[in-house]
Amino acid sequence: MNVLAVGSHFNNIEIGCGGALLKHKQKGDKITLFVAATSGFLNSERMEVRKDELVFRNAQESAEILGGKLICGGFETLHLEFDDSLNARLIHMAEKEKFDLIYTHFPGDVQHDHRSLARAVLHAGRHVPRILGYRCTWYQSEVPFTANFFVDISDVWEQKEAAMRKYQSDSGRVKENKIAYFKNDAENNGRQNGVTYAEGFQVIKWLEK
Repeated sequence: MNVLAVGSHFNNIEIGCGGALLKHKQKGDKITLFVAATSGFLNSERMEVRKDELVFRNAQESAEILGGKLICGGFETLHLEFDDSLNARLIHMAEKEKFDLIYTHFPGDVQHDHRSLARAVLHAGRHVPRILGYRCTWYQSEVPFTANFFVDISDVWEQKEAAMRKYQSDSGRVKENKIAYFKNDAENNGRQNGVTYAEGFQVIKWLEK
């Protein structure tokens, strides 16, 4: 299977679908990780809080754990838009690679970059047979995230957590409370499905051939 996982920022993919990607890795599937924005960050006074090169190094180390090829889109953090530049980039990838499955932000995500990328994926992936939406924040949204597709990640949770922690040591982006939140979420998904840990996804499209 040829799988694409997209995230607006470095660490989104690890949190949202890192476990599922590790299961694909076990099966020998081809995995591509596309992160649209550089993930460097300026505060309200336009002072650099997080360096692009530091976060990119974290991402490379994480991609090695997940077993995917990392591609950075280079768009500016917090300024990602549903426009021709982003759409063309994704369409080119989809037409070239013929992906069987895409993991992306769920369309109701309230964070601006996340929502813009989700719209672009739906547009670019209109001929991709399977698209699953993930959640990587705890923000409230007018459209709640409703998981209706689950992946048992009980045997890969420790690897998923290790991938998330790559952003903790240097960039400090993923804090302990965020790891604890999504571990608890995976535990609750697991209880619903009779396993230890599970990732929940929202089915956007699923075509069986």
